[in-house]
Amino acid sequence: MARILVIDDDTMICETLATLFRSRGYETDYAIRLREGKELLAATPYDLVFLDVNLPDGNGLQEVAAIRQSASSPEVVIITGEGSVDGAELAIRSGAWDYVAKPLSVQQVLLPLSRALQYREEKSLRKTPLALRRADIIGNSPEINRCLDLVARAAETEAGVLVTGETGTGKELFARAIHENSSRSGGNFVVVDCAALPPTLVESVLFGHEKGAFTGADQAREGLVSQAHQGTLFLDEVGELPVEVQKAFLRVLQEHRFRPVGSVREQESRFRLIAATNRDLGQMVVEGRFREDLFFRLRGFTLDLPPLRERRADIPDLALARLLRLCERQRLPMKRLCPSFLEVLQQYDWPGNVRELFNAVDNAFVNGRNESTLFAVHLPADLRVAARLKSSGALADSFAGGGDAPIAPAAGFSLPKLRQVREEAISRAEHDYLAGLLQQAGGDIKKAAGAAGLSRSQLYRLLQKYGINS
Repeated sequence: MARILVIDDDTMICETLATLFRSRGYETDYAIRLREGKELLAATPYDLVFLDVNLPDGNGLQEVAAIRQSASSPEVVIITGEGSVDGAELAIRSGAWDYVAKPLSVQQVLLPLSRALQYREEKSLRKTPLALRRADIIGNSPEINRCLDLVARAAETEAGVLVTGETGTGKELFARAIHENSSRSGGNFVVVDCAALPPTLVESVLFGHEKGAFTGADQAREGLVSQAHQGTLFLDEVGELPVEVQKAFLRVLQEHRFRPVGSVREQESRFRLIAATNRDLGQMVVEGRFREDLFFRLRGFTLDLPPLRERRADIPDLALARLLRLCERQRLPMKRLCPSFLEVLQQYDWPGNVRELFNAVDNAFVNGRNESTLFAVHLPADLRVAARLKSSGALADSFAGGGDAPIAPAAGFSLPKLRQVREEAISRAEHDYLAGLLQQAGGDIKKAAGAAGLSRSQLYRLLQKYGINS
């Protein structure tokens, strides 16, 4: 039996909805404050939460993510008096299942309820993330588990999948996981790097060619589309596919037939397509740089991967997994990670995402090869500086009051001046940078000065300033 929670500061709405839901056999509780609702969520595994936006002790939209991350991961339907398109968009983007506007009607409320509960029932019958073959996907954050749930759903269908996300988020790993958990796992997983296709040989690489089809074609060659027969074809960075090739490829998707360059006979390839991009294909369609019909065929099922900065809980697991692999390859005992090492990793924003994190751990492994524990100083200097400046900026913002009215210090207690906080932070960052710079340069002043963009005399002065031995 499903359990439902209503959180709304209007007692009449709470009682009306509770009566309606109970009459249909659902266990229902309600709360008129966010705090009370959170207490109920902590104690009871609800399936669905109807959540008002404007509550006396908070904004419902800002709590959707936290509610979705509670133990039972309930679906959330937003209730608001703001019956606008903007309100609906905010609700959906915040992670809510659906949106209903006051004044409420029975049909308006029961429709999202029945659909959400049907979805949860079907979801419970699917593979759980723990049962999936993860294909080296690391992490157990709520963000990654939601992505793995989508992998399980995509693996059960033959629909095309579009994987989106920033560079380095692991799009190929997730594409491979879909393949390995699908009925096509026994077939090939063929990767096409669209960004690396030679412009003059795109069709030859994709569709193959006959001997003598063009200058240099000394023998027939099988194309990647043919190799993917009964398996999966993965188009990485599909936004880089030339417009003139997009039309030909669309026909292959529709007919599953193609003609190798120089051939008069068509061949068949029954493949499943997964594409990936870090670009906005919708905008490219508007600009005429990507075919709209191909775009619609690609996005039958969309998997949007979160950047690493939005799933920081996975950073320690990712770093340890990478370090373990490095130690095993070199046949070395597993190294330990100092808390300061992990602290820097958590502070940094990782614009290059998981790929950049792995590169940083690789760098630290080389720098601390002969040591049993890796410290923050083993990480690249520019990364440590960026992390330190970010944390110092957050500290300065806290002293600045974050835009709120300044708080008068208590009697007998004084805060440092903002300038002092900034100067100390900059000094610490420069000290760490210079120490790491010298270490990486092997004590070579000329090399270190060149890397830092300083003259040797400038570098000497800074080293003396911070008491660093050269």
